[in-house]
Amino acid sequence: MSSTQVLSKRAGGGHDEGPTQADFWNNDVQHFLGWIWVAFVGVFFLYQVIFHFVRYIRTIACLNNEHQRYFATPHSLYAWFKKHCLDAPLFRTRHHRDMKLSSAINIGTLPSRMQTFLLVGYFSTNVGFCFWSIDFNQKYNTVADEFRNRTGIMAVINMIPLFLLAGRNNPIIKLTGISFDTMNLIHRWFGRITVLEAVAHTAAWIAGKVHKAGWIAVTKAFTSSPFIITGLIGTCAFVFLLLHSPSPVRHAYYEVFLHMHIFAAAVAVGGVWWHLKLKMMDHLYMMYGVVALWAFERAYRFVRIVMRNVGNGGTQADIEVLPGDALRITVRMARPWAFRPGQHAYLYMPSIGLWTNHPFSMAWSEEEEDVNVQSMMADEKGLPMNRQDILEANKTSMSFIVRRRTGFTEKLYKKADLSAAGKFSTTAFVEGPYGGENLSSYGTVMLWAAGIGITHQVPHVRDLVASYANGTTATRRLTLVWIIQSPEHLEWIRPWMTQILAMPRRREILKVLLFVTRPRSTKEIHSPSSSVQMFPGKPNVQSLIDQEMQEGIGAACVSVCGTGSLADDLRRAVRNRETDWNVDFREESFSW
Repeated sequence: MSSTQVLSKRAGGGHDEGPTQADFWNNDVQHFLGWIWVAFVGVFFLYQVIFHFVRYIRTIACLNNEHQRYFATPHSLYAWFKKHCLDAPLFRTRHHRDMKLSSAINIGTLPSRMQTFLLVGYFSTNVGFCFWSIDFNQKYNTVADEFRNRTGIMAVINMIPLFLLAGRNNPIIKLTGISFDTMNLIHRWFGRITVLEAVAHTAAWIAGKVHKAGWIAVTKAFTSSPFIITGLIGTCAFVFLLLHSPSPVRHAYYEVFLHMHIFAAAVAVGGVWWHLKLKMMDHLYMMYGVVALWAFERAYRFVRIVMRNVGNGGTQADIEVLPGDALRITVRMARPWAFRPGQHAYLYMPSIGLWTNHPFSMAWSEEEEDVNVQSMMADEKGLPMNRQDILEANKTSMSFIVRRRTGFTEKLYKKADLSAAGKFSTTAFVEGPYGGENLSSYGTVMLWAAGIGITHQVPHVRDLVASYANGTTATRRLTLVWIIQSPEHLEWIRPWMTQILAMPRRREILKVLLFVTRPRSTKEIHSPSSSVQMFPGKPNVQSLIDQEMQEGIGAACVSVCGTGSLADDLRRAVRNRETDWNVDFREESFSW
């Protein structure tokens, strides 16, 4: 086959009489869109590299600097960018607070200003490329054919980033530093764009066919042409993916949604694959990329699960009931696992949810001696003599605090509640870890949590207090603000906080502020010490931020994990001071 014929097929013509000018333009569109992706990743990668070195230099410079005045002053241009673009909600203050039609119907959240700018820009680019270079003064059938080919190519091209961004092991996350939550948002919008282009492709074919031979020809093609049938199957699967994925459905029936989503995506890929293959269209190579991305990501996840959890007695989970409709899940891994603050993992418990899995923030991790292994080694050859023996005799213990909701957590809670002493053990599999962040370059760190969000912040507290005692962090002021409904929720993290409060030099750096919004009586509210204080009601967010600004040291970070309303209040309070205070805002969220 000649190079011009290959180009014709790749561009979407599917014919052998040679490429037209429209085919060359279609080929150009593929390249343009590809370079847009490269530019997007490149810009954010460069941003990550620059600020990695900034944070590294700041950490080194502040290790023995108690005042850090130089780093307390913000750069005016970057502060303006953070306040009005990077950290700004779309309109006034609402970003992560749920939008609800009723108490049972959740329609999602609003994207940030930066997210909206990128999504609208990419959507507009796709619309422009769908019409670019098409001469609408041509004959009707010629215009319909060119528009059909263009939208079909655009839909296939967009399937590559669509499937890439859907994976948990998405390499773009590591390259750009963009959170998985944001990647989910981008994935959803890429999906909507792909569906619209697939529908436009099908509609253009129908319009051209009707104009040529009437509706009878369309009906005949739908019933007798494998090429058209497979294309129709792909389009219908895409439309189903769009219709069953709005936020109310995802949140209300997540397990059903997930399995139907995977099934429909497989049908869509299969339909498009055979649709292209039947006409020997050369851009079938894009479908190889789509399938390869999906297969590699699934295989990689399976291998990691096996390596982490199989052997050495397997991974076991102890589940116990805590006050306030909560559970503590302690997982003892089959093999040691390095843990960093801010990470989360997916838990599989076949006895509860068969193959379903759910993400949870890791609240605590430590190395525990495996008594059985230690005894066996002592009987056989005495004390462990090398590093491998020591590793085999230890197991990584990870703990999660899980709030009782619906579905998986409801089943888990009921089984633990009905078990003897309110606890039981079961076989588990852990997938991960994912995420993680380092706050050691900031002189001032303020960690906010509401309810179960404390699980994200406790590891940061332990890490920064330990690093301060070792002289390996720039942090000189650490404040933890935890908002709870009842004092009984303190039991969730009591054993871990007891260890933290006993750490060396803890009083020099850590202050804990507890706010109880629904105390049964004032007697429940008492402050154990000046560094651990308890208050009734909700905190004045802006006042606490302002106090931290006045008393803070060096560059600052405000991190929040909790309700959408708390995150939005903190975002507003931090933005109000970003032009006067060198402060970064971090919001930990996980939405589907």
